[in-house]
Amino acid sequence: MFKKKYLGLVIAVTLAAGSAQAALETSVTLKNETAYMIKDGIRTGEATSTTDTTGEGKGVYKFENTAKIFLNDTLSGGGSWHAEMNLVADTEAASNSKYDDSLTPLDFVREAYIDKTFGDWDLRIGKQQVVWGTADGIKLLDMINPTNWSEFVQDAPADARVPVWMINAEKYLDNGANIQAIVSQTEANKIAGLSQSSNAGTVHNNSDQGHAFIMKGVDSITGRINGFLNIAPDIGATAAVFNGGFGSLAGFNQSTVGEFFNNEVPGFVAGGCGGGACSATVMSGFTANASTTTNVIAAATIDATKTDYSANGANANEGGTNPGSAFAYMTDATFATFNAFSGAKSEYRVKHPEILDPNLGFRYKNSTDNGLNYSLNYAYHYDTNPYVDLHWESAAGTRLTQTLTTSTGDGNNTNGNGDNTGRVYRTLSLGSGIGYGGTAPVLVFEEKLNRINSLGASFDTAFDTASLGPVVVRGEFLYNKDEMTPIVDRNKLAYGDLPGGLTMQKTDMFKYVLGADVNVLTDMMVSGQFIQFRNLDYVDNNTDADGNACGSKVNCGRYTGDMATLSLTNGLKQGTENKEFYSLFFSKPFGDSGEGRWNNIFMFEEGGGKWNRFDVEYGFDDQLIGTFEINKYFGDNNTMFGQFENASNVQVGVKYLLQ
Repeated sequence: MFKKKYLGLVIAVTLAAGSAQAALETSVTLKNETAYMIKDGIRTGEATSTTDTTGEGKGVYKFENTAKIFLNDTLSGGGSWHAEMNLVADTEAASNSKYDDSLTPLDFVREAYIDKTFGDWDLRIGKQQVVWGTADGIKLLDMINPTNWSEFVQDAPADARVPVWMINAEKYLDNGANIQAIVSQTEANKIAGLSQSSNAGTVHNNSDQGHAFIMKGVDSITGRINGFLNIAPDIGATAAVFNGGFGSLAGFNQSTVGEFFNNEVPGFVAGGCGGGACSATVMSGFTANASTTTNVIAAATIDATKTDYSANGANANEGGTNPGSAFAYMTDATFATFNAFSGAKSEYRVKHPEILDPNLGFRYKNSTDNGLNYSLNYAYHYDTNPYVDLHWESAAGTRLTQTLTTSTGDGNNTNGNGDNTGRVYRTLSLGSGIGYGGTAPVLVFEEKLNRINSLGASFDTAFDTASLGPVVVRGEFLYNKDEMTPIVDRNKLAYGDLPGGLTMQKTDMFKYVLGADVNVLTDMMVSGQFIQFRNLDYVDNNTDADGNACGSKVNCGRYTGDMATLSLTNGLKQGTENKEFYSLFFSKPFGDSGEGRWNNIFMFEEGGGKWNRFDVEYGFDDQLIGTFEINKYFGDNNTMFGQFENASNVQVGVKYLLQ
């Protein structure tokens, strides 16, 4: 731990010691940023129990004080070195991001590198950031450094970009072209709710609980209320309650959760189970094993098994397209399946690549005689967006294989409320000795990064127009091979296959942005963009497990999920094949000598999500700078921007420069 966390500090000190010059240049920037939530209401991932519906509401959520120390000097053998140190304390942040945090913008050593020339090559070796893309409010070609999303899209690109260790080599050719080759450290984006710093094999510690910018897609994995990581043990506890009432459920392979709570066949009468209690007489329709049972199992008893982590209520009503609990997504799961889940636990592991498994990047940049600037980019790298795989293990760590068996309804009509003739029942088991009467299984969540190939290009050129003057037209294009996207299989989830119901699939993606920039009204820059993400392997299979059209059935079908927003609260939202965004950006200096500048960016996403940021920076003198910013999120709350409506905020800041 010491080696990883303080490696940068040791290198920075070594650089300083190796400088034989006495011309060390130093500067310090002192900064405070204070942010205030302007809306009441609960934010994603903030609830601590199923009854918590208010959250913290309005109030200060950020009080960050930073001292940035910049060091520059020359080297005795030629070249120079640079270091940037951070001292950060945020007393209002979530528990894991208050102070120094390795390889995030809170890292004590933010940058530390040497610039040196060898022949025709300019080398920059050390911890640094490389800028490839220039799109407003979105990252396409800017893929060398990971991004800190802890404040979603609010940080300036230079602040959100996370410097990593790399070798960056550039060379200019005789025709004026520039070529660049990069070997860089592999690191993941910093996303609230993921990428815990604990060692692999430890339970996720939910240290981001209460973080202002947890996405619904992340909350569905690790969230305290809606996260399957925390719901899985509740499923195991609920299954154990049924085991306690009826003994082994292994023979209950024609009795499902949906039937139990909706008074359906076999053997459920109106006012029985659905009314709150199931007696041994009612349960006699299951199997002969139930006839000796005298326990009464009520919905309240089932709910009592929950920890405060889960919205895993007992109501499994099949009506409606957005089930309200985890069990409501598993209406076709037989009680025999829950026999295997009895006492289940969960575990979260981080399995990122080792430091000796680096990323590679190449860029060719040039201009044509008529003024067209362009670049060609390629990277063989790990996608900085992590993904999560699920599988079952025994308590001893042995990977378990799910076995699926099917049976056809036997026509049981004991209590006269329907007939299950012809219905196909699917039951899962995890192997001998797992579940009731044996050891509890463990649902393992593994956070990983996937190797992808990225091929990109960019261009920009200017045109003179009679009415607007010069207009800059620009574009960025990116093709990603094998990017991971979530696949939701409601058919498998319905019969209790958790790993099969929530999987990640390799997908080819094509993303591009087209923009135009113009200056109007005395130095006001106006920039507009059209952005599209095209999923080239989009999945939309609207059939059930038997191959029949879903029609009005819920818990049916297989589709590409919306990674940012899928949640138990929105029916595990389906993504779109072609996702579109539009942006409009304004920027203008003000003051007698241009000592101030205001900016405004508005982004609209397909589906109705919106974000508007207005910010102002003003230099009172050469040392004191004040800042103001307001971020407003609104629109459909199941969109990338709209989900943060209750995180709309105002920020004020002050920077003081010491030379």
